[in-house]
This record gives sequence, C-alpha cells and structure tokens, in this order.
Amino acid sequence: MTTIKGPAVFLAQFLGDEAPFNSLDNICQWVASLGFKGIQIPTWDSRCINLQLAAESKTYADELKGKVAFYGLEITELSTHLQGQLVAVNPAYDVMFDGFAPKEVHGNSAARTAWAVQQLKYAAKASQNLGIDVHATFSGALVWPYVYPWPQRPAGIVEAGFGELAKRWLPILNEFDACGVDVCYEVHAGEDIHDGITFEMFLEATGNHKRVNLLYDPSHFILQCLDYLQYIDFYHEKIKMFHVKDAEFNPTGKQGVYGGYQSWVNRAGRFRSLGDGQVDFKSIFSKLAQYNYKGWAVLEWECAIKDSVQGATEGAAFIQSHIIKVTEKAFDDFANSGTDDAANRKILGI
Repeated sequence: MTTIKGPAVFLAQFLGDEAPFNSLDNICQWVASLGFKGIQIPTWDSRCINLQLAAESKTYADELKGKVAFYGLEITELSTHLQGQLVAVNPAYDVMFDGFAPKEVHGNSAARTAWAVQQLKYAAKASQNLGIDVHATFSGALVWPYVYPWPQRPAGIVEAGFGELAKRWLPILNEFDACGVDVCYEVHAGEDIHDGITFEMFLEATGNHKRVNLLYDPSHFILQCLDYLQYIDFYHEKIKMFHVKDAEFNPTGKQGVYGGYQSWVNRAGRFRSLGDGQVDFKSIFSKLAQYNYKGWAVLEWECAIKDSVQGATEGAAFIQSHIIKVTEKAFDDFANSGTDDAANRKILGI
C-alpha cells in the first residue's frame, strides 16, 4: 500500500484579479501558508502557465517547476478541462462553449475543435517536460443532449456518438502515450463520460487504449445517486487522480436529481465545502489506500454557500486529517509463531 500524497489544491476556482489570487507567485505563497503541498494548474489561465511554451521549451518548464518549488510546492497535474470539453461539442451548445476558446475561432466549430486538439497535444508534451505522468481533462459530449430517452433515441445514435468521440480522442491519446502520460477523464454531468457505464463504452470505442484513465470525484456521484464507494472497487486500477470535493443531495416532494432549473443554492443536489456535505471521505481514503492509489488528494473547491477562502483554509486541514499513513507491518505480527513449511506440514498432519 502507498500513502496518498497531499493535500493539494486545484487553482482554477481561486484565480482572480486581486492579490493573492492574481499571479502564480502570489497564489503559491498563499496556498503554501494554508498547508497545501501541491497545486493542480488550469492550463487555460495565462497567469499560471504558457501552455505552448511549456510544451516547446524544457527550460521554461524547469523554470516554472522551480518557481513553484520555491514555495515548498509541487505541480501535481495540469488540467485541460475547458479545452477537453471542446474536443466534442454538440451543436446545441455551440454558442455557450465558444466562450471557452479564443475569439478567432468563435462561430467556427471545426476551427474550435482543431484548437482544442492542439491544446491537448501541447498539454501532453508540457506534462512530460514537467515530469508529470497524469493529466486531468473532460471528454466533451456529443450524445449528452439525449441522455433521457424522450423522444425515443434513434437506433444507433449513441454508438455513432461514442465512435466519433473516440475517433477525435485517439490522436490525442496517442500523443499522450508517446509522452508517457495518462489521460484522466473527470466523470461529470454534461460529458459523454458521466458514469461507469459510459466510461466503459468510451474505453471500448478506443480499443481499450491504455492511456484512458479516470479522475475520481465523488461529488458528482452523490448528485447522480451512484454508489461512489463500489465505484472504487470496480475501477480502482484506472483511478489515477482524485478531486476531494463534497456534495449533498436532499430531494423533496417538489425537486429531485434534475434540479428544477434552480440556481445551485436552491437545488436538491449541490456542491459543498469539505465536511459540509454527505460524502463519506473516511471510507474513500481507506479504499484508495487499500487499493494502493499512488496519486494526490487535490481539493476542488465548489460550494454554493461557503466563501472560497474559508473553504480552502478548512480544506487543507480536512484532507491532511484524512490521509492515512499506511502501515508497514501487520497488527498481529506480535503473535507470529515463526513456523516454516516443515512445521506447517506437521501441524496439518501431512
């Protein structure tokens, strides 16, 4: 077994225009003061990283890593959640998702997809240059608008969607493979990979590509009423990343999993700061330790109620308190009788 690394924090939700959130130096100093040991970097934010330069210049990557190390931190992973979303976009979402891409590709879905694919390829090489072997992203979605079968889905539309999704991702996955980096998809509503079954469908569509792996975030499973502990039993070999995020689901006689088009604070299912929701983190950390999870525990703060600074401050201590230093000996070693094969055979009468 391996002791989980952490605590770390995903910077995406904290970056802003005011100090200490307005530069990599400032935010590193801040998160280190809270007790974090690692940062997950959103690659779309130029305040943190020049992704193309990190891919093309080992010198720049080394300087970036050194800057973070100056504050006693490590770069745990790079994230391309926004760019990964744009690898596959159903036309129903074209206008809304244009905002994830540069203005020069707005209104041109083919150009937007090509930009996103190149971003992912940069992320593969940048990760390699930084000495990181796992990467966080979204799958994008072609079939998501048809998740509820009414009207009846046309025969073959799901298979066609997953076939196209795999076709778009295979060149990216091959680039990550060449760089020795695993792609960890965050299983998430709004993505074609949104539960275990859809992950298996995508994995099969890619020919069981070895770089297809998982980012585990139990908060999304709370909102789906999915057994997030058994999920670890099923997929622990593929879980290479872990977002520590809490959530709660409180259905009423008026509202259930679909949320009634309400704001986050008024939904039956909503994300919460660590310890304020319903996720059983003690069992999660135990299972991940049991299955020899070798990665980081990364705080992703998303809460409809609590301030982000309070969430981060409490979150660092929360994660630290849940990390299990795995045992190096069996609890009953003191009672070891020290027998050998000959003694065992004698005991058994053989």
